[in-house]
Amino acid sequence: MNARTSRTVIAAALLLGIAAGPAASPALAAAAAPVAGPAARHSSPVGGSEAEALRAAISGLPSDDATAALVRVSGTGGVWRGSAGVHDLASGRAADPSGRFRVGSVTKVFTAAVVLQLAGEGRIGLDRPVRRYLPDLIPATYGQVTVRQLLNHTSGLPSVDPGNGDTLEDWYEHRFDLIDPADVVRETTAHRPDFAPGTQQHYANIGYTVAGLLIERVTGDTYASQVSRRVLEPLRLEDTYFPGTDPSIRGRHNRGYQIFGTQGELRDVTAWGVSDAWAAGDLISTTADLERFTRALFGGRVVRGPLLEEMFTLPDASVREYGTGRPAAFGAGLSVMTLGGREVWGKTGGRWGYNTVIAATRDLSRTLVYSVNSTDAKGGDMNPTALDIVVAAFGAPSDR
Repeated sequence: MNARTSRTVIAAALLLGIAAGPAASPALAAAAAPVAGPAARHSSPVGGSEAEALRAAISGLPSDDATAALVRVSGTGGVWRGSAGVHDLASGRAADPSGRFRVGSVTKVFTAAVVLQLAGEGRIGLDRPVRRYLPDLIPATYGQVTVRQLLNHTSGLPSVDPGNGDTLEDWYEHRFDLIDPADVVRETTAHRPDFAPGTQQHYANIGYTVAGLLIERVTGDTYASQVSRRVLEPLRLEDTYFPGTDPSIRGRHNRGYQIFGTQGELRDVTAWGVSDAWAAGDLISTTADLERFTRALFGGRVVRGPLLEEMFTLPDASVREYGTGRPAAFGAGLSVMTLGGREVWGKTGGRWGYNTVIAATRDLSRTLVYSVNSTDAKGGDMNPTALDIVVAAFGAPSDR
């Protein structure tokens, strides 16, 4: 597989929500490297070619593709911390390496973890129909959809736009609209299924919107409160929070921008409501908190015992991706890819102005977290800076 093909495979995988993981490698290090704009900042205990590649991956920011990048790599091969770019384009001051950002669909991993905790407590059955818990929201048409199928995207529930427009300008105009997740479910279930439950896999937000409502029905508490009590507080993720109806990002953060129109107009999109994503994508965090969460999750300190394996278990081999026929790649919350001959798991996320990844090998010999302030975070192509980070950290993908 040549370098160009390797990068294409990684990009396609990440765009599908498949987070990549690391290959075995030497220890990492960093030293300051010149960039266009504020100097990139790095730290690491040891040297290595990967450190040089990581430095290069985030050099030259801000660029047309990204205004900032925050990266954390850790594991048995060493650690690497890097940041580059600007806090905002107006001032041009250096990006804050501790800044908060929108994690997008990485939220799904937190949601899945809480559902699995409730299953471990006997309050939810993974093979029970969702309709048993939400009979007023899930009609008989979807009566066979199970909780497990929500989590691994095999429910057949169609992906329906929450109703805030069809174009980027429409979405921008309605960016502060408040959307009721129950209304999203009602609108979705008014349509025919994409396929029979359990027969194909279609990555979408809707399963996790239902999962959030399931958490609330079973516990009698809000989804945000349950995730906070069960995950954020025990792990002391003090810079991670749910914004609710607040469209802003509290505390220190780097501004997010989006390209509009054919003339390349850049607009500040930092303030943007997330009620359309809710339990599928509303969380705000930092690279340090996400790294701590990833290590705790993979280490069995969030979901314990056999239920943790649900996150690392793919559907039966006969289940293929809806519309493409590719092999299913999602377990409960996490997805898989093979890079450098090693199987790795993780999750990508994208909200306007922000792209995020968490990824790790099962044995935690390498973890990656990044936030890239992409200028087209929901575009049809992989952000070049994010792609360069993945290639630098993990190497070439293996054939599957």
